[in-house]
Amino acid sequence: MSKKRLILALTIIFSIAGSVLAAPAGTVKIGLSAPITGNLAEYGENFKYSVLMAADKINANGGIRGRKLVVDIQDSKGDPKEAALIAQKFVQDQEILATIGEFSSTSSLAAAPIYERYGLVQLSPTASHPDFAKAGQYMFGIIGTQDAEGPFNAKYIAKKYLKLKSVAAIYVNNDWGLVTKDRFIEAARGEGIKVTSQQPFFETEKDFNAVLTKIRATNPEGIFIAAMYNEAALICRQIKKLGWNVKLMAPSSVFSEKLLEIGGEAVEGLATNTFFALTDPDPKVQVYINEFRKRAGRNPNLHAASAYDSALLLAEAIRKAGFNRKAIRDQLAQTKNFPGITGKITFTPVGDVVRKYKILVVENGQWVVKKDYTQ
Repeated sequence: MSKKRLILALTIIFSIAGSVLAAPAGTVKIGLSAPITGNLAEYGENFKYSVLMAADKINANGGIRGRKLVVDIQDSKGDPKEAALIAQKFVQDQEILATIGEFSSTSSLAAAPIYERYGLVQLSPTASHPDFAKAGQYMFGIIGTQDAEGPFNAKYIAKKYLKLKSVAAIYVNNDWGLVTKDRFIEAARGEGIKVTSQQPFFETEKDFNAVLTKIRATNPEGIFIAAMYNEAALICRQIKKLGWNVKLMAPSSVFSEKLLEIGGEAVEGLATNTFFALTDPDPKVQVYINEFRKRAGRNPNLHAASAYDSALLLAEAIRKAGFNRKAIRDQLAQTKNFPGITGKITFTPVGDVVRKYKILVVENGQWVVKKDYTQ
């Protein structure tokens, strides 16, 4: 064999060997942006527990294409500006193949232009604003949107379960609060329910007495509270302190152990919706619930379960697509009937999903599914 041919043969051999040996030595890195601290800390902690649980499960089963899945966790503190800064960090890190987050629609929307510009997936477990997935080809949401949740809350909770003839709304004055209130109010009117008042509040507010007094003067039979668990718990406590006997309802944002802890007796009877329940007999759901309890010392909720599904869904897309950001995005968009613990997941053409909801009510200090009123 000539020297030239020998060099060529050795080059090919070393090249093949290098490609075979190098791949398993690497890792698969994804980002997690969530409010680990601050007013929304329980939501962020739930994300963290669930995503790391999913990563451990994936790694125990050989990882992704032989590589270990690692998660870069960043704390947004629930601040849209912080979420945008984290997005800038993630898109510049070429090792990060996709991201999970943000928690709130407002933070997710704030970060969306950055992820879209640099072509990095932002898969939100919980952003329900109808405009989030529409914000770009790299935006995906799996919780469903207020376009579906609002009508369900109006028809099945306000009208059928609570039997309301009139309702008022109090809502946090941000992107999510406004659209959540609007979709519910529009649907309630369509169901023949009179809307007596619509009052906003700012995220920093703690005293709701003036707003509640104004709403109470319109004499609604029920009140729709478009807020997170911490604000909703305070509102319910102040309603009780006023001696006001009004029926309580809210979007799924309040589904939290913290609502029960902070609200106490004041949140008894409050109704919301879910597509995840602790009583689900599915063995894989119960395995998840038990493991979450061991790690977190509390029950998971809808948002925790959605974060777990997000991590498993993303890992499956990477396994099929390989280690390329655009290929991962394209594979994710093709998702149909993915078997999550929150149900089967299929993305619509814009990148969100359509969910079927159940009514969830606080009874004797616990969350209870009311099966007789589900779709």
